[in-house]
Formats: sequence, structure tokens, C-alpha cells
Amino acid sequence: MANIHRLIIIIFLASFLSACFYWIRAYQTYLQIKEFDENFTVDSDETFRINFLQPRLYDEDFIALAKLHPSEGNTTTPNWFYRFKQIDENHLAVEPETSFFFQLKFNKNRQLKQWIFSPLFLQIAPAEFLEVSFRSLGNGQINQQKRQLKANLAEIEKIDSALPKKQAIISQLGPAIEIKEKDNLEIYSYWFKLQSPKVEAGYEERLLSKIELSFDLETEELVKMSGRFVGVKISIRYKTMKKS
Repeated sequence: MANIHRLIIIIFLASFLSACFYWIRAYQTYLQIKEFDENFTVDSDETFRINFLQPRLYDEDFIALAKLHPSEGNTTTPNWFYRFKQIDENHLAVEPETSFFFQLKFNKNRQLKQWIFSPLFLQIAPAEFLEVSFRSLGNGQINQQKRQLKANLAEIEKIDSALPKKQAIISQLGPAIEIKEKDNLEIYSYWFKLQSPKVEAGYEERLLSKIELSFDLETEELVKMSGRFVGVKISIRYKTMKKS
């Protein structure tokens, strides 16, 4: 009986330590962002690519943390795709199909070496603003309970790029599920569903990503994007990134 008790304790501790390792590696990656240029490079054309120079995260960490398996890829393949299809209020795919993806590339040790954002995602988060958003995370605040990382733009150099315009974005995304006005803003809501072959029980709500795009009523410029992707809240305030 004593041996059985010891075995149970060992299994429990092993499971607990494994979970700790996932969070430790995620936190190490977060700390790397504080020294962004030493640990990352970025490049973009039709896609946006962030390159991890000193990888910490393993492929299994994404499954453990997100509780969602990729749309394409597994532990034997070096490339994973998380594909999000646009859906309507009845959770049916819109026609013609509209989708975006995140692509993850791993090195021979199964560590994340590159994260790629698809062209459609760049319609709502242009490359210049996306890079500033990543850089600002190094000074951000972590709220573990809400699974939220709030960026701090105070120490980030602001950019000259023009804000995205409503017409250019809407022409790509099509009709919104909801349009409302608030505080001199016109807010368009869109839903996307992650195409995942397997989701851990109790985490099914993470398949749905609700995106809100806030446009200035007068200039029709995109001033804010907010949403949840694989359970993590993301918010980009474009106006605060602009030089005055």
C-alpha cells in the first residue's frame, strides 16, 4: 500500500512539474521581449513574420497552454497552421469563404523559431502596428486570472504609418454581424471559428474568436482592434501608436 501511495505522489508531482515547465518557458519568452532586438527579428511582405533567435517554447507547450490542437500539424511535422474561418450569427461559414491563419514553424528540437501572420490578419493589424504591439508587450502587465497581457506603449517609439481605412478593411471582411456606435466610434463585430480537430473538454469556447473593429466616425480610420484568439484577449489601440 505504501508503494502505491508513493507512486501516486510521484505521478502527481511529475504532472505538476510538467505544467510548471510550460509556464516557465512561456514566461521566459515574455522576458525576452524586454530585450526585443537581441531575441527577435521581424520581416513582412504579404505576411508578417516574427523570428525567434533564442527559442524557448516547444510545440507541446502550445497544446498545454491553449488546450487547442492546430488545424494542420502534429509533433512529427515542423509546420503548424491555426486556421480561423469567418462565421455568421448562426455559426455557419460565410460565403465566399473568408479566413486567416497563424503559422508556427519549429526547429529540429521542436522549439518555436517563427510565427507567421496571414495577409488577411494584416488587413486589420498592419505590420508596422503589429511590430510595435509585440515590442510593447515587454513592458506590459500580466493578468493570469483573465489570461490577458496588457501592453505598455509609453516607452515605445511611435510610427508615421497611416491608420487603416474602413473601406479597405470591410471590402476584405464583408458584412459585419453587428454594427453599433459609441463615443464617436463605429464598431464592427466579426466572428471567426478556429478549425481544430481536437479540443480539451471544457475549453470549447476558445474555438470562437470575436473581433471588434472601431472606426472613427469622422475620418473612418481604424483606431482600435480587440478580440480573443485561442482564449487570450488581444487589444491594439492604433491611435496611441501614432506620432502626433
